[in-house]
Parts: sequence; structure tokens; C-alpha cells
Amino acid sequence: MENTKERVMIVAVQTTQSDEQFQYALEEMKQLVDTAQGEVVVTVTQKRETYSGRTMIGKGKVEEISHLVDELEIDLIVFYQSLTGSQTKNLNETINARIIDRVQLILDIFAMRARSKEGKLQVQLAQLNYLLPRLSGQGTALSRQGGGIGTRGPGETQLETDKRHIRKQISDIEAQLEQTKLHRQRSRMKRNRSNGFRMGLIGYTNAGKSTVLNQLTDAGTYQMDQLFATLDPLTRKVDLADQYDVTLTDTVGFIQDLPTTLIHAFESTLEESADVDLLVHVVDASSPNFLMHEKTVHDLVEDLEMETIPMVTIYNKSDLIVGEFQPNAYPSLVISAENSTDIERLREFLGVQMKAEMDYYEEWVEVYEAQKLSQLQQNILVEILEFNEEKNQYYVKGYRKKGM
Repeated sequence: MENTKERVMIVAVQTTQSDEQFQYALEEMKQLVDTAQGEVVVTVTQKRETYSGRTMIGKGKVEEISHLVDELEIDLIVFYQSLTGSQTKNLNETINARIIDRVQLILDIFAMRARSKEGKLQVQLAQLNYLLPRLSGQGTALSRQGGGIGTRGPGETQLETDKRHIRKQISDIEAQLEQTKLHRQRSRMKRNRSNGFRMGLIGYTNAGKSTVLNQLTDAGTYQMDQLFATLDPLTRKVDLADQYDVTLTDTVGFIQDLPTTLIHAFESTLEESADVDLLVHVVDASSPNFLMHEKTVHDLVEDLEMETIPMVTIYNKSDLIVGEFQPNAYPSLVISAENSTDIERLREFLGVQMKAEMDYYEEWVEVYEAQKLSQLQQNILVEILEFNEEKNQYYVKGYRKKGM
């Protein structure tokens, strides 16, 4: 079978990062290229105190890349650092290959992964917002607006037409997303009225959130050992209580140096986790960089102003851990989401943590108040429901959401 994968060169500049951090960033870039169905043929790096304003890398390195492109038949060059429009233009003057940066690569993966209408719109919005400030670097001739006769009125350059068209597209998509957001808010208000308990799965990309969701529910979501396997939020009922409603929401995976363009574009997706009662942070315990993954997620949780939500940590992939492992967070549980016994331990753990975030509740209900009894079972996590013959009443004991 013919290999249709694009031949890719990765280019990265090392400034203040340690060698270990830099190597990890490069490995993650290779994973991103692989997820985008490309093949990394060569990686070119350069140590510099500062980036070159004109081409990001030094002049000699540009020439080296140009030769490598011809020699290795490179189709695509991906820069780790974000490129400006003018930097891309300057590089293209010497290098005979398509040039993109890490943000564009991530956006491309997001475009592949988006399934829902909202997910696709959010990707499109992020792509357009990224493209707009970079249009001016596509050619100075296009951006020159001459003065005088013949330049006034409706006449405008192609670049200005492109910018106007993109701004209109951005405006249209934002309006559509606002409608989706309102619909989502109405759904959340409905869920809030049900008094059910909501949990939100968060974590670094490829930590195993979708596997956890699939094991605890009947979600059947896409789960692969790939970055950004899940993009669209999915909420499912979890069987943690008898009649009481408990839900779990999966979200897009986080990644280090996630550009603000992407954070803002996916705010409405992450809103699904912004009003949960408990955050369930899934960490790949087998990764040698799990501490950095944890920090990335905690930093983004702060950026999204979600740090006041209680959080528990699930250290996943215990079956792949090499050597000693010491949990870094509390409360936490170490599991393998592929192990059925561990999933039962996880159910128990989440049940205990859920109760810790609820208020204790008890009440005597008259024997003729059958409807009230039924409502209590739906709105309260009932632990004991007994009929007392002496009092001719039902005794109800359990937990309910705080503030209810």
C-alpha cells in the first residue's frame, strides 16, 4: 500500500528551557504530527538567547533547512514556536515547502476530531482568529493602499477584502456559538433543578479520561492512545446511586503552552465543567512527566477560574508504571482504567468523595406522603429508607447537595 503520509520536518528553538523540558516538548511535537497523520523525517533545533524577529531561527539555519528540504523531500515544516505572518513569508522566500507552526498543527488535529456542530464551529473560529492577524504577512503588495484618484470609493485591495470576509465569518460563527451557549445554559439550568450531582473529567491529553468515562458509563466514546482523541464534551449518567442522578462529563484534553486562542475558542466546551460539583482530574501515572502534566492542568483550571471547585485526582495507567510511584495530590486513587476491580474501587472512591461534598440529611415522612417519598429518592442520595411501625412513618437518611 502506498504511503500517503506527508513527510514532516520539526523545527524548534531552545531558549530558556532545560534540555529535559526541551526534549519532552520535541517528543510531544512528534506525537502531534503522528496524530495529524504525518511522518516526522527529521528534527532541526537551534539554541538561541532570543528568537530572530525576521525568521525565528538564524540565517545559517534557514539555509540548512532549505538544503534538507530538497535532500529529504520534505512536504511540510512545523515550527514549535508560533510564527508571525511576516516570519512565514520571509522563510518561504528561501524554503521550498509548506510552513506552519504548532498552533496550526493543533488546530488541524482539532478540525479532524470535532464531531458536533459546536465543536466544528469552535475550531473554525479559532482558525480564523489565528489567521486574521497573519494575513498582512502574505505579501506587502496586497496590503498597500495607494492614495489619490482611483483609490477612493468601493475600490479595495484583495487583502482588505479577505480581512473583511474573515471578520464577517468570525462574527457569524460567534453569533451561532452564542445560540448554542444559551441552549447549553438552559440544559444546565434544567440539570440544576434536578438536584443531581455533577462531576467533570479533566486532565492532560491522553491521560485516559475517555476510558474512565466508558468504564463508568455506557458512553462508548472514541478512545485511542492519541493526543486530543476527545474534543466534544459528552455528559453521561453514572451508576453511583440507586435513583439519585449522578452525571460525568468528559472534556478536551489540556496540553502545555496551550495558546490563548485555543483556550478562548473552547471556553464554551469547558463551561460544561465550570459548574460541576466535583472535578475529577485524571493523570497518566505512567508518564515520566506526570508532575508537569498536573501543573499544566492546575494552571489552566486557574485561568478558567475553576479553582474553587473541589477536585479529586485519579492516577491512571498503574499497569504501565515503571518503578516506584508517589501520588502528588490528595484525595487521590491509583488505578488502571482497563482493570474491572480498579473500576469498582473507583466507583466506591467517587461515592465517598461525592458525599464529602454534600450535606447530611434525615427526615421522617408520613406514610400517606408517597409522592414526597418518591421525590426525596430522586433529589437526595438515600442511604437508609426504613418504615417504623411504632411511629407509622418512614425514616429517610442520606445526603443532598449543598445549598439545596
